[in-house]
Amino acid sequence: MDRLTAAHMTDNNDTSQRQIGDYALISDCETAALIGRTGAIEWLCFPRFDSEACMAAILGDEDNGCWHFEFDGGIEHIERRYRGDSLILETDITCPSGKVRLIDFMPQRGVAPDIVRIVECLDGHVHLTSELFLRFDYGRIHPLVRQCSSERAIAISGPDAVSLDFDAQIEFSDRRFTSQVSLHKGESSSFVLTWFPSHHDVPDRLDPKAALQETEEFWRNSIRNFDYGGRYRDAVMRSVLVLKGLIHLPTGSFVAAPTSSLPENPGGGRNWDYRYCWLRDATLAVQALTRVGLHEEAGAWIGWLRRAVGGDPIDLRPFYTLMGEPRALEWEAPWLSGFMQSRPVRFGNDAQGQLQLDTYGEVIDALYRAAEMGIGDDSGHEDTDLLIRMLASKLEDLWQCPDAGIWESRGEPRHHVYSKAMCWVAFDRAAAWLEERDPDLSRHYRDLARTVRKDVLDNGYDSDRRSFVQAYGEKQLDAAVLRLPLVGLIEADDERMLNTVEAIERELVTEGLVRRYVAEEAQDGLEGAEGAFVAACYWLVDVWYRQGRETEAREMFERLLTRANDLGLLAEELSLKEDMQLGNFPQALSHLSLITAADRLTGGTCGDRPPAQDTQ
Repeated sequence: MDRLTAAHMTDNNDTSQRQIGDYALISDCETAALIGRTGAIEWLCFPRFDSEACMAAILGDEDNGCWHFEFDGGIEHIERRYRGDSLILETDITCPSGKVRLIDFMPQRGVAPDIVRIVECLDGHVHLTSELFLRFDYGRIHPLVRQCSSERAIAISGPDAVSLDFDAQIEFSDRRFTSQVSLHKGESSSFVLTWFPSHHDVPDRLDPKAALQETEEFWRNSIRNFDYGGRYRDAVMRSVLVLKGLIHLPTGSFVAAPTSSLPENPGGGRNWDYRYCWLRDATLAVQALTRVGLHEEAGAWIGWLRRAVGGDPIDLRPFYTLMGEPRALEWEAPWLSGFMQSRPVRFGNDAQGQLQLDTYGEVIDALYRAAEMGIGDDSGHEDTDLLIRMLASKLEDLWQCPDAGIWESRGEPRHHVYSKAMCWVAFDRAAAWLEERDPDLSRHYRDLARTVRKDVLDNGYDSDRRSFVQAYGEKQLDAAVLRLPLVGLIEADDERMLNTVEAIERELVTEGLVRRYVAEEAQDGLEGAEGAFVAACYWLVDVWYRQGRETEAREMFERLLTRANDLGLLAEELSLKEDMQLGNFPQALSHLSLITAADRLTGGTCGDRPPAQDTQ
């Protein structure tokens, strides 16, 4: 891993030089925080991933909420890492007078969520100042503060309350909490922040050292079934831990990312809220986790899925809140300047109301596969059977409709090729599920699957272009069609796929990275460019490998490993012009795609969909 030096660091008040890849993730599997290179917490939502932030400096400045440390004499050098296979962050900070280790983590919850920060002096002596800016409602509201003792304070804002329990004296002035600490070698000081509902009693003080041991044990237990021994073990393990950190443990749902409005193009308007459970991303995540032996998470998500869509499964949404609610209204926060001045800053997401036909295929496939593996099977398959029947029946009415597609276009709905391909997956899996349960209906869906597949091959492949395209009757290329052999609709070495890959290499691969499509020419209803899409790069790795181009596949995979940050974390996109990550961070789709590609390169086949039975 790269080491951090003073050349990479910026002043806490200077937001112009920040990069998305500067951040680390800590999580308690219910919410998460992002921590910058110098140890500043700049993003924190309590009590859930999709709750309002009480620290939002990442989308503005320190006055929108952050928690950082100032060191007398400044910082000379920084190194950081995760402690073993965990999401416990260690940041070693060297100052002119000494060296400290900052240990940041979020313990698994007792009665309330906590953030624990332990500063240990490793050498010499260090004087530091803790500065905490609490700003509720996404960096907008200053709380009411009550000083309980010299080392305890309470901050309240509407339904939210936070207690501060520090080893050092707490002072509140100029709308910030400050604490002065002097440490000599071997000494340490702890800082604990605990959220609780403002109408509840203040929770008891947490024991930081005991919490650290318990958190280490939690992460050890969470990966006890990890089963991957390939050459990319460290990268796969880190991706597994990221996915684990993005699970909402009480419900079993996943967030696509723990952040909102980190830009796909610096200064641009492609800024979205990803703190929800996209059915597409979650199904792919559980498939990735089962590839490496983690089945409990898959079972929990299947349970959540049944509850989320169970109220009205025929009205399937692309995503739901963590609790399974069907609404997440999109709005803008004008008081936030945006990461790298990227506006508007959005919360909520109007894509929830879109028709995205591929979701039906992913969900039916996930239900089918889970049942085949004995995952989430507590209803004796009754729930699975009912959902597959209802979803397939609804899709039968919808599959010929235009939709927003996998990329959630905000332009006019179109007949997206990948969406139609996933309709084939839906009917193919429904037919397989019903083969013994309802032979007549199975034959019906098998016939419909053949019809849909023929439709895709006839209308989705442009003979003049010699490529599958983004939408019927159009010339625009789309990296999503790389998934056609991955879902079993067509073989990777079919001439049409060979031609398609050649076209994508020629027009969508830039600097060795894959763009989703040419954004400047797209009909997606948005302005501006974007970077390369990390997941699409891994899809090309998989397709290349299936085509016998193992060397090229491995070279791209290993090149992508170098584009992760120093902690192995990946955003949604990568800049084509410089070594910069773009989009929400860390991104579940990027990390699950890494796991799948690594498994492919080391000979794995778990999770493969069988090829279409009706070849053409």
